[in-house]
Amino acid sequence: MFQGSIPALITPFRNNAVDFDAFEKLVERQIEAGSGAVVPCGTTGESATLSHEEHRQVVERCVEIVNGRVPVIAGCGSNSTAEAIGLVQHAKKVGADAALTVCPYYNKPDQRGLAAHFSAIADAVQMPLVLYNVPGRTISDIQPETVAALSSNPNIVGIKDATGDLARVTKHADTCEDGFVLLSGDDPTALGFYAMGGQGCISVSANVAPKLMADLHAACLHGDFAAARAFEAKAYRLHRALFLSPSPGPTKYALSRLGLCEPEIRLPLLPPNDDVKKEIDAALKVAGLLD
Repeated sequence: MFQGSIPALITPFRNNAVDFDAFEKLVERQIEAGSGAVVPCGTTGESATLSHEEHRQVVERCVEIVNGRVPVIAGCGSNSTAEAIGLVQHAKKVGADAALTVCPYYNKPDQRGLAAHFSAIADAVQMPLVLYNVPGRTISDIQPETVAALSSNPNIVGIKDATGDLARVTKHADTCEDGFVLLSGDDPTALGFYAMGGQGCISVSANVAPKLMADLHAACLHGDFAAARAFEAKAYRLHRALFLSPSPGPTKYALSRLGLCEPEIRLPLLPPNDDVKKEIDAALKVAGLLD
């Protein structure tokens, strides 16, 4: 259903408002580069500091811009099950193809609570749902056994696994229902994720280098890991640089260096410092994006 390079889109700001002109250009750039789908309003899209109205506007505008050319997987996560259901209902209403729902954060539910949360969302809205496991941000961690049980729900179609634990790919592939989509959420280990049986990556680096990442993931999908390693040699420094300070500050700075948006980010996050900016500039040169 979903495969290849899938950017977790930033939400560009100008004067503390969503810059929809820049957003349209960024989405078009992804489609032209060969991205397999797009994800608005995920973690990289600063969903935590978007108002509910902004969140809905960004998802709706993304669907309009894409116009069916690639799938739109709308970020719809919340630590409130009722709020998550509302976001998924809106995403379906405006024409998104699927919803990405993160583990509830702060509440710290156990595995029973996680299963009940995702099941309630999937049962409330007839729409493909992609689980999102990122324990480094949420504290909650969906264990493989819970993922396997949830995969029996016909509306739960895959997982974005940002743990970096490649052994989980094999476990998920072995225990989940046939056709369950395995997507990496960790750029530095994405190549290995494919080798273990994955189908794609919801990527931060793809914001900055969409063609490079699309080519890398296409090579992985075709089993050409020699070519994939060559692409990764140009991308690995970018993966690291984009997380030297809290994301998506470095990504927005990199895109501003390419003239694609302002580097503006919302509090409590701050732009990267000068040392980090130097590392990002160097990574852009290695990736062939700056002279």
